[in-house]
Amino acid sequence: MDAHKWPYANEIGSMEQVESDVLVLGGGLAGCYAAIAAARRGKSVVLVEKGATERSGSAGSGFDHWESACTNPCSQVTAKEIAEAYIEEQSHYSNGIAHYIECREGYDRLLDMEQFGGKIRDTDDEFAGAEFRDEETKLMFAYDYKNKFTLRVWGSTFKPALYKELKRLGVKIYDRTEATALLTAEVDGKTRGIGAMGMNVRTGKFLAFSAKSTILTMSRPARIWLFNPDLVGLCEFRPTQSIGSGHAMGYRAGVEFTMMEKSVKGEFSAAGRSFPPYGTGNNHNTWYAASMVDARGVEIPYVDRDGKELKTVSERYYPAEGQKFFLKGGVIDEAKYEYRGPETLDFEELMKRGYQLPFYADLSKMPEMERKVIWGMMVGEEGKTKIPILQYYTDKGFDPQKHILQSYGTGWQSASFLDQERQLFGAPGGILTDWDLKTNIDGIYAAGDQLYASDCCGFAAATGYYAGRKAASYADTVEITKAPQEEMDREMKRLYAPLYVEDGMDWRELNQAISKAMQNYCGGVKCKDLLEEGLSILKTYEEEMVPMISCKNPHELMRAHEVMDILEVAQMILQACLFRESSSKELRFYRSDYPEMDPKEDRCFLTIRQEHGKPVKGRVPHDYYGDIEEEYEKRNQDYIGEKAYEERI
Repeated sequence: MDAHKWPYANEIGSMEQVESDVLVLGGGLAGCYAAIAAARRGKSVVLVEKGATERSGSAGSGFDHWESACTNPCSQVTAKEIAEAYIEEQSHYSNGIAHYIECREGYDRLLDMEQFGGKIRDTDDEFAGAEFRDEETKLMFAYDYKNKFTLRVWGSTFKPALYKELKRLGVKIYDRTEATALLTAEVDGKTRGIGAMGMNVRTGKFLAFSAKSTILTMSRPARIWLFNPDLVGLCEFRPTQSIGSGHAMGYRAGVEFTMMEKSVKGEFSAAGRSFPPYGTGNNHNTWYAASMVDARGVEIPYVDRDGKELKTVSERYYPAEGQKFFLKGGVIDEAKYEYRGPETLDFEELMKRGYQLPFYADLSKMPEMERKVIWGMMVGEEGKTKIPILQYYTDKGFDPQKHILQSYGTGWQSASFLDQERQLFGAPGGILTDWDLKTNIDGIYAAGDQLYASDCCGFAAATGYYAGRKAASYADTVEITKAPQEEMDREMKRLYAPLYVEDGMDWRELNQAISKAMQNYCGGVKCKDLLEEGLSILKTYEEEMVPMISCKNPHELMRAHEVMDILEVAQMILQACLFRESSSKELRFYRSDYPEMDPKEDRCFLTIRQEHGKPVKGRVPHDYYGDIEEEYEKRNQDYIGEKAYEERI
């Protein structure tokens, strides 16, 4: 490392050892809420974040809605109803534990956020009188205006408010520090998590964190099938450095995962293929339910669940006759009949009727408040839209009262993706836990995007806080175990190795190679020979290419470590695909050598973990978590009592 060119101190080879009751890895929404929950219970808490916690993670630049706030005072549904709808919608390949926690505690976390200084209500009366606003509470609702369980929020205010609260509570924050490996030890004949190791990404200092309990709250994997270093930019919905290191660390340590074979519908995570998120006119999620017109300016009709054409804009936000509620946004990939909300007619039907491409969103055809809440609040608060979309388009003259915005892609809703380019989006694979959100390893917990079938912001916040409570309780039962010196020495050697390679290869080359291998050998149709060949190639990369990576400073070193983790996750995915010896419509998983679709014996969670360096397969029934309401209440009477007391006072 050239000290004259690098602007930060050179601490390569130096070590800092840190102790705490609870260690939180990842400073996004889930991590912040986990740390707050543990700190509120009097625990010493350390939070480790690769970026800057105040604005890091997928929610760092904002988000526009909070799904499943089922206990808000205007809600017409119960937490159990919506959680069970998620489970059924995903054909039981769903995280019933986490979804019930999301639905039961999600609104509580919003009330916390308001206390911290985040904005969850229309306190300035900007939308007074709007159909989606409750005049008494000033809460604003999205999607389903009858049942009112999804709130519109000012998400750009949330991360700074959380950061301020973390500081107030005395949480010790290690920003610009990547977690690289979990620490485990045999204690009383049982494997237990005892902390983690990491590196400061500006100075190169090595850190060893010892803790009584550890919570994994890092991101889901990305850059597995598609990577182009020249084109990522604003095409990436999630931060490009959020690549699934927690999954890689967990797998190396023996944590159990499930649904890693699932192909998840790609939306915004394909570098170079999609437009800037929410920067094109459409009628879903942030843009729901924008009026759409064809190339002639002819308006495209909306239909309800039963195919009835809707005549007014207002009707788009209400269930059909006999339909209690519908699900929009968040976890739903392809909504089934029962939970489908009003939509425009599908593309094939539109072509039959003579509608002409291209299609456009025409907000001028909507009532003023609906237009204003889409263009100005939703587009503006959602991730990465405030500056590049709302501000830039406005500066260039876009006026939603006069102009229309083109929609792109096959059909017309979003960009087109090949099967082999699908990233882990939607409700992907992840860590399997018990009702405490504890992994199969004592002392290690998981929340947010580390969980299988993870969802959006409300999911992250609720599960993060829940895991923080449980990890804090566990910390009362154990003592700190220090990291073995030989393990720290081994990890330091691994992390620093690329600094001592001269004239080697750049980390980008390995990322490109992994992506190409996954496209070729883990595409839309899989078989044993392809998957095994893919594993063989990735093993060659691990043995021959990883030792060739050369870095000049801690930033490049961090990027190299990310790609090593991408390589680990890619191998886990291939192995998980080999474990499922059948095809599955629900998982979008197709094997030419096992074409039988969803056989009864494989309608379960197949799990994967590593033991002594070898992958181990397991089976867990879909209903392993029992009755979600009963099981939750059995284990959370302390929290239920706290909430009841708060309401009384």
